[in-house]
Order: sequence, then C-alpha cells, then structure tokens
Amino acid sequence: MRIALNCIYPWRRATLSTQRPELAAQSEVVELIPALRAFARTFCPKPEEADDLVQETLTKALANLDKFEPGTRLKSWLFTIMRNTFCTRIKKSSRETIGLPEGITARLTTEASQEWTVQAEEVRRALERLPSHHREMLVLIVMLGERYEDAAEICGCAVGTVKSRLSRARQQLRRELGEVSSPASLE
Repeated sequence: MRIALNCIYPWRRATLSTQRPELAAQSEVVELIPALRAFARTFCPKPEEADDLVQETLTKALANLDKFEPGTRLKSWLFTIMRNTFCTRIKKSSRETIGLPEGITARLTTEASQEWTVQAEEVRRALERLPSHHREMLVLIVMLGERYEDAAEICGCAVGTVKSRLSRARQQLRRELGEVSSPASLE
C-alpha cells in the first residue's frame, strides 16, 4: 500500500521514522485496510456492506486519531472501533423499519372474515335459544375454561348435574346449528 501512496502522493516519500507521529499513524491505518476488510467480512456477508463498515470505521478512526494512545496496538484499536460500529448499526436497524422485512408479504394477506362472522353470529343466536341453565354451563366450562368442580360451586349444584347439563347443552347446540351428533362427537 505504501508504494501506491508514494506514486499518488510523491511528497510522502519520507520514511515513517521521519514523519510526524500523526502521519505515521495515518500511514499505519492505511496499511491495515486489508485486515479491516477481512475482519468486516466476519460481520457482513455481502462485500458491499463490509466495505461500508470499513469506510465508516476508517472515518471514525481518522477523526479520533488524537485519542489513540501511542504504544498500544493500532490494529486492536481499529478492530474495536469496527466492532462497536457494527453493534451500533445492529441496534439502529432493529429500531428502524425501511420497507417490509423479508417474508412478511406472505403474512400481510388476510383471509376473508365474512364466513367466520356469519358462523359466529349463528352460534351466538343458537346459544341465546338454549335454556339459561344449559347456556350457563357452556359459558362457564367451554368458553371460560372453568373446572367442573368450580362450575358446580358457582351454580350451587352437584358436579354430576354440571356434567349432564353440559352434555345436554352441547347436544342441543349441535341440533340448533344443524350438525349431526354422533356419540363419538359429543365429547
């Protein structure tokens, strides 16, 4: 890399030992670009994204070169800047939504709800036609998920009464909805 810089910038032909410390550090940063690219590829699978990460790292490093402590490893300092930059990007991208995430377009379609709405209305009307003690058991046990014992306590009757009312309520509801009730489907 030094040869390429010497061809482009002939005034940089001086050796690193005679340059000012800041210029020496800048030259050393340029020499570490291939290592930065390789490290960036561990974060970014796409070469363009890796190059963007390297560029952002270099911009931050050169802007803060005065904060680099001589005597420490410049490569480690640059890698730390890159890792922190990458982590910051990830945090920002999790808060931003640009366009639609991959795979969401399949979930954007909604099935037509008219049929479900009609069926729900039919069930509601059929429930209203049930006797109140049968409707109460269906609501308590099927819809609210109460146990038989709790439903018996709430209604002030025996557990056997709860079970028989629930069974009769299910049979009557199926008849109201026009469903054929076989012994196996009653459970």
